[in-house]
Amino acid sequence: QVQLVESGGGLVQAGDSLRLSCAASGRTFSSYFLGWFRQAPGKEREFVAAITGTGSAPYYTDSVKGRFTISRDNAKNTGYLQMNSLKPEDTAVYYCGVAPSYGRLIGMRADYWGQGTQVTVSS
Repeated sequence: QVQLVESGGGLVQAGDSLRLSCAASGRTFSSYFLGWFRQAPGKEREFVAAITGTGSAPYYTDSVKGRFTISRDNAKNTGYLQMNSLKPEDTAVYYCGVAPSYGRLIGMRADYWGQGTQVTVSS
């Protein structure tokens, strides 16, 4: 079992940066692929980024490429999403999730989910 807790959200202006954290409990965090997802008001949850258990081969949805960076520190059982050049359309609740493969994360089928953290970007 893995429990995930996101933090780092907030209200920022367009062009600002935020770093989200995903703190994991359990000793198996490093064995999972880590993903970040978001859900805007009135929309379905969507995939944002993912990374392997060792922190390699990051994968991003097109709308955040070049602006967001996913990473993880397995020694701290924590994952991160660095978000730069934020836009109003990035406003959403951001979730982290873990799964045994990229395919499951991209398919929105994480084994475990966090409770989410709100990111609001004003214009």
